[in-house]
Amino acid sequence: MNTAISNNQINRLAVPAIIAGISEPILSLTDAAIVGHISINATESLAAVGIVSSFLSMLIWVLGQSRSAISAIISQYLGANKLNEVKQLPAQAMAIIITLSIGVCALTMPFSEAIFKFYNAKDLLLSYSVEYFNIRIIGFPFTLYTFAIFGIFRGLQNTYYPMVIALIGAAVNVLLDYVLVYGLDGVVPALNLKGAAIASACSQFLMALLSTVLLLKKTPINLKLALPLNKELPKFLQMIGNLIIRTLALNLALYFAASFATAYGTNYIAAYTIAINLWFFAAFAVDGYASAGNIMSGKLYGANQIKLLVELSNRLLKRALIVGFLMAGLGALFYSALGTIFTNEKAVLSEFYKVFWIVLLMQPFCALAFVFDGIFKGLGQMKTLRNVLVLSTILVFIPALFVGHYNNMKLHGILLAFTLWMIARGAPLVVKFRKQFLPQIQNH
Repeated sequence: MNTAISNNQINRLAVPAIIAGISEPILSLTDAAIVGHISINATESLAAVGIVSSFLSMLIWVLGQSRSAISAIISQYLGANKLNEVKQLPAQAMAIIITLSIGVCALTMPFSEAIFKFYNAKDLLLSYSVEYFNIRIIGFPFTLYTFAIFGIFRGLQNTYYPMVIALIGAAVNVLLDYVLVYGLDGVVPALNLKGAAIASACSQFLMALLSTVLLLKKTPINLKLALPLNKELPKFLQMIGNLIIRTLALNLALYFAASFATAYGTNYIAAYTIAINLWFFAAFAVDGYASAGNIMSGKLYGANQIKLLVELSNRLLKRALIVGFLMAGLGALFYSALGTIFTNEKAVLSEFYKVFWIVLLMQPFCALAFVFDGIFKGLGQMKTLRNVLVLSTILVFIPALFVGHYNNMKLHGILLAFTLWMIARGAPLVVKFRKQFLPQIQNH
């Protein structure tokens, strides 16, 4: 049995997870960058991508929590050397996920106009948002399916295959975006915003297909649905329930932010779209170490290796902070160039440059919060994560947002509220983790 956590062990899981994590927001980043340069109504198209991406992120993050739940269970059973006892769980979990995702598509498509009016979209922006969403939502079930399979791979201590799948999906998305948005002379017509939506849906389908093939060929897990129901299915559903409540609180924050930015005007929501997508990109980079925490903490907890668990938390935090400061440094270095990737509109760029420094400032705080998010997911302590996020949203983010709005801070107020929110999310988890596990080490 291991008596220490090596850097190679952490990096073997974290580095592919970082690459895979960065690939996830590339779908929205690519759409934003490409439609921001189309010749017709570029600002409205960019704003539509921002609004729809906020809503889709909410849906994906709410139901995509199956990835963390299934990863936690499988990794704990792997650590206890009892993997055979949960071999039926993945297929049963996938059946639930697929059913839920199809239900979401059926419920949201007929009401897409009402949904985006709720985000303060109107006129051309509303029309573009509805058009973009009604195509993008087709890829939603494939995304949730892929996320669930990624959770299985993570539980098995494997982040390499998710990385490969994510990279291929991102590359195909970039290629299709260029072809379908701008067109090819005499071959493919320029579909503008609609083309970006089609490109994303196609790449999501491809990733689901690749995930299935690799899972069946490279792991002992099969997806054949069989009875009886696995004994861990109720625990899986309870975990998802707590994570869904948690994620609804998270997306309440994202909804308020997007809604306020939209109300301030098209230039503001377009600038916010650039800033928030770059934040997601940097956050997913840091989240690679959170994924390693999710994967390794579950296995160590299942094997009752508490000393190694505490050592893991310290090592992950140091490395995540390095990535966080690196992301902030790169953002500062390419401060002006990053905005022009997405648009040439001077009014939009002006608002973006005024606030992007706040996105960079919050990166170390994101590192702290995400690492301990991942560790607590691996421990299966979803109730703690639920409570921390709900309270930080209600007691910190929303009051800070309204204070900023009252003082006419606009995007400054929104992004400063996000910074305070990240601090409020991370600090309680550090305190609880150390309070729970440090005495166990001292008593031995």
